[in-house]
Amino acid sequence: MNAPVFSTMGCRLNAYETEAMKELADTAGLRNAVIVNTCAVTAEAVRKARQDIRKLRRTHPDARLIVTGCAAQTEPETFAQMEEVDAVIGNTEKMQNSTWQGLAADFIGQTEAVQVDDIMSVTETAGHLIDGFGTRSRAYVQVQNGCDHRCTFCIIPYGRGNSRSVPAGVVVDQIKRLVDKGYNEVVLTGVDLTSWGADLPAEPKLGDLVMRILRLVPDLQRLRISSIDSIEVDDNLMQAIATEPRLMPHLHLSLQHGDDLILKRMKRRHLRDDAIRFSQEARRLRPDMTFGADIIAGFPTETEAMFENSLALVKECDLTWLHVFPYSPRPGTPAARMPAVEGKAIKERAARLRAAGTTQVEQHVTAQLGRSHKVLMEAPHMGRTEQFCEVRVSEPQPTGQVVDLTITGGRDNVLLA
Repeated sequence: MNAPVFSTMGCRLNAYETEAMKELADTAGLRNAVIVNTCAVTAEAVRKARQDIRKLRRTHPDARLIVTGCAAQTEPETFAQMEEVDAVIGNTEKMQNSTWQGLAADFIGQTEAVQVDDIMSVTETAGHLIDGFGTRSRAYVQVQNGCDHRCTFCIIPYGRGNSRSVPAGVVVDQIKRLVDKGYNEVVLTGVDLTSWGADLPAEPKLGDLVMRILRLVPDLQRLRISSIDSIEVDDNLMQAIATEPRLMPHLHLSLQHGDDLILKRMKRRHLRDDAIRFSQEARRLRPDMTFGADIIAGFPTETEAMFENSLALVKECDLTWLHVFPYSPRPGTPAARMPAVEGKAIKERAARLRAAGTTQVEQHVTAQLGRSHKVLMEAPHMGRTEQFCEVRVSEPQPTGQVVDLTITGGRDNVLLA
């Protein structure tokens, strides 16, 4: 019997959880199975999940095929009705020992085919932590799961449940273990990272966690935080940005749009001026700060003038790394019932946003020529700067180490050193 095959779609948190599932499945002794960890962020993601499931069934005709992840949580019946699928497992169930023990012990189909409970009733983060997911140089640590907000375009709260936080002491202990194993950079991940702590005693903020990690793990060289909601950034996080060189000068902002009326229709908690004010203040405190951002093109009711406000925001916030999402309706969300933008216009606007992003990256690369950077090597000939820009080196460097390099050129949005 063969070891399980895993297929992962979607976000970094899904990838983290796949690594945890590998450990759980191995401990349980599960064999001859294919596990598909799905994403539900767009209707296209669900369509791709179904497509991949059919491909995996053709390549693994005798294996048991198990579907889990956000799409399985939000649409269990969609996957249960597929003839290729043997079992559907919810987001809570996929992180439980008992689920994998049951699947391993009962391999003849007697286990309940659909195991998906009400995610909104979950009050704790998954207890299964893994040490070392990522590259040999960078590890990812899940500190939060779920989301309490209800943006009109987003199905994720129904796949992940309400916001739950990992206690600070547990996070610090895990990071200490990672540093002891030789990791020089740790990335904090979550679904709604800036909501961390709201469900814990005394309601600490993300900035409190960051400061605590940096204080209690002095040997950690680099701490990075993933996507944040800028309107929820607290004073301690701003202080860390200003005073802690080990906190990396790279923030990915969940902006979504640059027009106030669209932001209100999205049910976002910020306006365009809030985004501009935050980016300016963060860069004032840390002049080498770079920003990534999520922006949706073609949200329902978006006019050309409204789109131009998003395009202008790229310059006004000086965004470098853009994640552009052409809007697609997600069944079950309020936005799916709003007047749609014509498909051709959505595609064209997304292309213009991506072109603006390419220009921003080119300008960033050009500005680095002749400068020295501390580069974390992910492979002998490739690493990343503190601002997360990829660097290629001609002479091999020790993987996992932070080395001082001088930038000599740039090509295809990559720095050369």
